[in-house]
Amino acid sequence: MMHRILILASGSGSLAQAVIDADELEIEIVAVLSDQKDAQVLKRATLAGIPTQVLPVLGSRELWNRAIIERVQAYKPDLVVSAGFMRILPPDFVNRFPTINSHPALLPEFPGAHAVRDALEAGVRVTGTTVHWVDAGVDTGPIITQMEVPVLVGDDEASLHERIKKVERGLIVATIALILPTLERHV
Repeated sequence: MMHRILILASGSGSLAQAVIDADELEIEIVAVLSDQKDAQVLKRATLAGIPTQVLPVLGSRELWNRAIIERVQAYKPDLVVSAGFMRILPPDFVNRFPTINSHPALLPEFPGAHAVRDALEAGVRVTGTTVHWVDAGVDTGPIITQMEVPVLVGDDEASLHERIKKVERGLIVATIALILPTLERHV
C-alpha cells in the first residue's frame, strides 16, 4: 500500500514537481494545498491529475489555522510536505501531522524567508539546503538531511538560489524515501 502525501506550496512548484515526478517513491499525492490562488504549483498539480485546494489567509489567523487543520485532516495524509509553503503552521497542525520542510540554507544558520540573501550578506563560502521536521518555530525542527552548495564568486541571490533549488529537488525526494518506512499509514 502506498503512503498518502499532501503537499503545501505557495509558489512556482518546482519542489512539488520533483515529488510528483519521483517514480521511485511509493506514494499517492492526495492533494496540493496553496495559500496563493495564482500559484503555479496549482497548475502543475492539475496537469498531474492531483486535487488542489486554495486556502488564502483572509480573515483571522485563528480561523485560518482551524481551516488548514480541517482541510488536511480530510485527506488523512501519512506525511505533509511543505515545498515552498511560505506560512508558519500552527502548533496544533504540526503536532497532528508529520510535516517536513525544505529550506534553502544549512540550518540552524539562516532560518526564515530570506535565507539565500542572508547567507550572501554574511559572506559564507558554503551554504546549502536542509530538510527538517516542522515544529512550532521558524525552521527550528529537527534536521533530517542536509547538502552543501558552494557560494561562487559573482553569485547574486538569484544565481545562488537557482543552484540551491537544483540540489533541493533531489534532496527532498531522497529524504521522503528515507523516512517513508518510519511512517504510519492511514487507511
